[in-house]
Amino acid sequence: MAKLIMEKESLLEALKEVNYPGFSRDIVSFGLINELSSENGVAKVVLELTSADPSVPAKLKENVEQALLSVEGVQDTEVRVIMKKTQSGAPPGGQLGNGAQASANPLPEVRHVVAVASGKGGVGKSTVAVNLACAFEALFRQSEETPNGVGLMDGDVYGPSIPLLIGASSRPQIVEDDKIETIESFGVKTISMGMLIDEDSPVVWRGPMVMKTIQQFAHNVAWGKLDLMLVDLPPGTGDAQLSLAQVMPLDGAIVVTTPQKAAVDVARRGARMFEKVNVPLLGVVENMSYLQEEGNESKRYLFGKGGGAETAERLETPFLGEIPLDESIRLGGDNGIPVVVSNPESPSAIAFRSIASKLWEILDSKKQN
Repeated sequence: MAKLIMEKESLLEALKEVNYPGFSRDIVSFGLINELSSENGVAKVVLELTSADPSVPAKLKENVEQALLSVEGVQDTEVRVIMKKTQSGAPPGGQLGNGAQASANPLPEVRHVVAVASGKGGVGKSTVAVNLACAFEALFRQSEETPNGVGLMDGDVYGPSIPLLIGASSRPQIVEDDKIETIESFGVKTISMGMLIDEDSPVVWRGPMVMKTIQQFAHNVAWGKLDLMLVDLPPGTGDAQLSLAQVMPLDGAIVVTTPQKAAVDVARRGARMFEKVNVPLLGVVENMSYLQEEGNESKRYLFGKGGGAETAERLETPFLGEIPLDESIRLGGDNGIPVVVSNPESPSAIAFRSIASKLWEILDSKKQN
């Protein structure tokens, strides 16, 4: 028995050297290993995954066979790849990293799910997510065709800022079916790790725990019927982004950048990650685009000009709009009252509503096609 366990551990270590095609992350941490055994020098593996790329199964099979044959004592291999049915934005893996089965759609009552992402920190991505959520809430409230509402999931597990920005500091309660109740603020249903831990407590977790949290936010929160859910992601292309692509039925993602070259270059690289997991890019938003003095029509482009539009052009996706550098946005965030609510006639609030309208048109057109 000890020998069998040791052999299985050796096989597992070898498989950790096999990355999922297009990623720097291995198939073991992705949770693709369904069965693993060794008998009479034959290593047997069953992989379970979903992928819209027909080349992935054959490529994975070949790489797995090579990795297993490198293990001492392995003379032959039996590698089987099971393909699960996939939907729009389906994950590469059929299992989550913690071994729990991923359902086809954990949010059947949510009409659209959109990720808000950025290549780097400091571009105001969470501020954009919060104000867009409030802009959509107002848009839906005024429309008879969209009676349900808006949800906002804070996927930034390590730096959850959504509760502060939207003024939602209450502790969620457990409701029917042992689900976590969302906290509603300005008509937006919200959940965040910041609501579940003490204010000064750091989140010191490894990747699998981040994956588990994203999974629970999708499966174990009482979202109810929503026309749109926005998911605020941490910057970059780490575990939270990949976990989201595994768990959530994403309609697409928008990328937030600022005008300067450093932010634009990183934004393009970060956006490519969504292409690799078959999540369409819906558009680019440029934040902190310009400074407009009160009572003055002229604009000062402090961080450069045209970076967002250039990013959208390079990525072949729509440019959704510019958001000015506005003190009222900062004041709204500090006080938990988004500028779309606190100062709805300001240039920044008008910009957010315009972006929301454009994004909704894109989502509706994709549903009809």
